Amino acid sequence: MNKCRTIALLGRRDEPTDAIEEYCRYLALALTAHGLEMQICRVPWNKVGWAAAFSDLQQEAQGWKDCWVLVQYTALAWSKRGFPSRFLRILEALQKNGARVAVVFHDVEAFGGRRVIDRVRRWSQLRVMRAAEERSLAIFTVPLTAVSWSPNETSRPVFVPVGANFPEPSFTDRQQPSSGQGQIAVYGVTGGAEGQTEIREIADAVRGAAQEIGPLKLTVLGRNSTATEKNLREALGDAPVELQVLGVLPPEDVARALCQADVLLFVRGGISTRRGSAIAGIACGLPVVAFAGAETAPPITEAGLALYKRETPGDLSRVLTIVLRDAEYRASLSARSHAAQKEHFSWSAIAARYAELLRERS
Repeated sequence: MNKCRTIALLGRRDEPTDAIEEYCRYLALALTAHGLEMQICRVPWNKVGWAAAFSDLQQEAQGWKDCWVLVQYTALAWSKRGFPSRFLRILEALQKNGARVAVVFHDVEAFGGRRVIDRVRRWSQLRVMRAAEERSLAIFTVPLTAVSWSPNETSRPVFVPVGANFPEPSFTDRQQPSSGQGQIAVYGVTGGAEGQTEIREIADAVRGAAQEIGPLKLTVLGRNSTATEKNLREALGDAPVELQVLGVLPPEDVARALCQADVLLFVRGGISTRRGSAIAGIACGLPVVAFAGAETAPPITEAGLALYKRETPGDLSRVLTIVLRDAEYRASLSARSHAAQKEHFSWSAIAARYAELLRERS
């Protein structure tokens, strides 16, 4: 495949940070080692309207004949309320102009909910995902066995995990001197009611661990971290926990902050190969305390995971305490995270998989 023949196509920008755009930027950098240059383009339908955005895309796509276009899919990137039916028109326009189309599924499941509108939205998303998978090279960010709607094997879908959206941490970053105080990192908190549940889980676990092993430091950074500071402080109460809230940081600072921790605490759903905020801890060689979900499957299970049972009261605090208290166990988990990062989640490993895949399917 010739150089300058790969496009990453994105929908509307997420705020305050766009993890999909960051993913594409780090992938583009890593692909240069394979002689591939990837250009990032966006369909800004939310700013100019669908008619103008679609017209602009059709005009630009005239120069993409025989190019690989990696269309990044999440339901909300291509719709206001999660009804992404226009997404299929995007694929059709690209193919009519002779582009080779791949869809990268960052959302691999439809939204949940029990209301009538939720069921209609779920039907709409599943219809679009199935149709997109049939009409393109489908790239899933979780193992195919973890996708509940059973991708069509005749279309030869593939699995490529995501990486951490920051530069590979250096050896010196990872060798931060220990203060003797156990340090826990939480990278990103969900907004809304679900976020309040996460805050309670985090506070209960850290408070319980501090009661067992003494004063701890909890560092919270990333999306929604600043907005949840007040509630988190209240939930921690008078526990011997030093709380540090860093907010949204530049990528390099995220890596440095995580490298100073002893463990990453991840409670934003079951740990998965598509959860960049969990893989960020693995990239920094951290043990990751998390729970298993439907998408928890190799290769994420090769990393240094200390899994707790979410349905068992107090189990998160118990597992967190064990990791913080047992230095030898913690070191073994860290070694597993280092190995998994190198083998599966580094940008060099991900780019090598993409380069092989695109050349194979050209």
